[in-house]
Amino acid sequence: QVHLVESGGGLVQAGGSLRLSCVGSGSFVSINAMGWHRQVPGKQRELVAIFTMDGGQTNYADSVKGRFTISRDNAKNTVYLQMSSLKPEDTAVYYCYCNARAGSFYTYNNYWGQGTQVTVSS
Repeated sequence: QVHLVESGGGLVQAGGSLRLSCVGSGSFVSINAMGWHRQVPGKQRELVAIFTMDGGQTNYADSVKGRFTISRDNAKNTVYLQMSSLKPEDTAVYYCYCNARAGSFYTYNNYWGQGTQVTVSS
């Protein structure tokens, strides 16, 4: 199966920058999509940025366009989220996400990291 581990979260002042990392490991067979979601208490988990492998699409939430950038290092099995011009409303738990086939499974499944807290102060 797939194991995703996030890092890079923390406390940052408004206007600052932070880079999140997610390292994937496990019996990958095929990856359909990977990216980042975030969630705050009382709200639904929302997509922040995602790579869709079929078609090579990259999508961002409207609220982060122009400020966040998703990237990856295939050699290190790592996906990054560079966050700039951070705002207090960006405060959330950020989760790494992957939709993939792994091991002996024939279907695509959703995999999630444990999440990393990002807190933006003002």
